[in-house]
Amino acid sequence: MSMMSSGKVGYLIALEGIKFYIVIPACSSIIIQYPLQSIGVEGGIRVKHKFIDGHNDTLMKCEKGVGSFFKGTNEGHIDWPRGKKAGFAAGFFAVFCPNPDSDPLPVAYSTKKGYEKPLPRPLDFSYAYRYTNKVMARFFQLEKESDGRFLVAKTIKDLERSIQDDDVMAGILHMEGAEGIDENLDALSVYYEAGLRSLGPVWSRANTFGEGVPYRFPSSPDTGPGLTENGKRLVKECNKLGIMIDLSHLNEKGFWDVAEISDHPLVATHSNAHAICPVTRNLTDKQIDAIGASNGLIGVTYSINPNMVTSDGKNNEAAKITDITEHIHYIVDRIGIDHVALGSDFDGTRVPTMLKDVTGVPKLFHQLKKEGWSDEDIEKLACKNWLRVLSEIWKD
Repeated sequence: MSMMSSGKVGYLIALEGIKFYIVIPACSSIIIQYPLQSIGVEGGIRVKHKFIDGHNDTLMKCEKGVGSFFKGTNEGHIDWPRGKKAGFAAGFFAVFCPNPDSDPLPVAYSTKKGYEKPLPRPLDFSYAYRYTNKVMARFFQLEKESDGRFLVAKTIKDLERSIQDDDVMAGILHMEGAEGIDENLDALSVYYEAGLRSLGPVWSRANTFGEGVPYRFPSSPDTGPGLTENGKRLVKECNKLGIMIDLSHLNEKGFWDVAEISDHPLVATHSNAHAICPVTRNLTDKQIDAIGASNGLIGVTYSINPNMVTSDGKNNEAAKITDITEHIHYIVDRIGIDHVALGSDFDGTRVPTMLKDVTGVPKLFHQLKKEGWSDEDIEKLACKNWLRVLSEIWKD
């Protein structure tokens, strides 16, 4: 978006190689919160929507420093230049602690119908606490070394600024598995004051708060016990502070424990429909219905290793964009367009070749447009639904 001296707002549009402006008179009573830009598509226009992404593991790629994030790199899925090119306004940046003695990505143990991987061993608290702080420090370094280009989002106003300002990207601090938090929850308050605004009690392993789902296909997500007493206290304290609880990775009993305890909308930041792809990490119809009934949200993931997209469950990098939109349509048809968003899992998984990285997200919007979605529909998926849910949860 460019501001012109005449007091009007102009949108630069490219159509078959010709550039021109659509000019809208400025008005003090109108706030343009969701500017649209455009990039070319064969024989037409593709609108680039600003979007909020529900999950990434990009902090794990910053072990040698955050400089490459701003300079740009050919590695991984997200950096600042590629993100801004794609319309990535903000995202949930996960703090994750890998097992020190094993690869955190699922290794398939073949079964007659698919695969299974046992849960990794629980983490030692002292290791998890140190590792959590190390990764969290990288997150704050992004803001410190950004020259104003990266903002730690603690409020809805911070997210709105990232949508309005083409030169700012916002990060929401998320904890994927609460192994770095002590049983007394003292660290939780410290992390909240630092900027923590989203937390998944478990990853796909057990900890003092509960148990995650193992990676298994085909399988129900009902794989183990629910939340522990510590886990129930954690949920209640997150409610008090205004920290969003992420249900992705929780087993089914844990999901229903949160649904019973929490007074916040239910949110799964990076999960798909179990009815389409019956892997443990995906949501059953009953779970999807409960999220809708709570006015909550599901962030659709693009993960194909483990494959959470296609019905065969195989790690298929040739998966099509329509395989992803199938999950979006399924959720919308079941609980409505106000309850679906994006939750890529970039830099924490493999994604279909046709997406490649964050620059492929506009292809998803273009496909939805072809399938009959309006710009207003796409804006809900892209950012408005995240803003609505977080405004109900966050205290600031």
